[in-house]
Amino acid sequence: MSIIAEYKALEAQIAEQKNRLEALKGNEKLKREIQFESKLRSLLADYNYSLKNVIALLDPKAEKRAVVPTGARKARSLKRYKNPNNGEVVETKGGNHKVLKAWKEQYGAETVETWLQ
Repeated sequence: MSIIAEYKALEAQIAEQKNRLEALKGNEKLKREIQFESKLRSLLADYNYSLKNVIALLDPKAEKRAVVPTGARKARSLKRYKNPNNGEVVETKGGNHKVLKAWKEQYGAETVETWLQ
């Protein structure tokens, strides 16, 4: 895509976004929600409360449900296997290790798992 085509596409997107914004500005439901939010925030400020305080007051079980996973997986722990037959040591964070797979084929997976230190 040429730079001028990209420029024109971005201009068109901006124009579309402006039209959507103007349509939302006239929406009565949006105006009511904005008004409600501003009144709620001023009421919270008057009583020195935060949103967390109000949620805890209205729904004490909400804190337990509010735990949201971050999306990142927990780092795998390093596992160390020591072959008692030859003293060879393998350190891995996953099960896709070449030597470990060979051991599992030769000695059996259950046996190799007993070598975990």
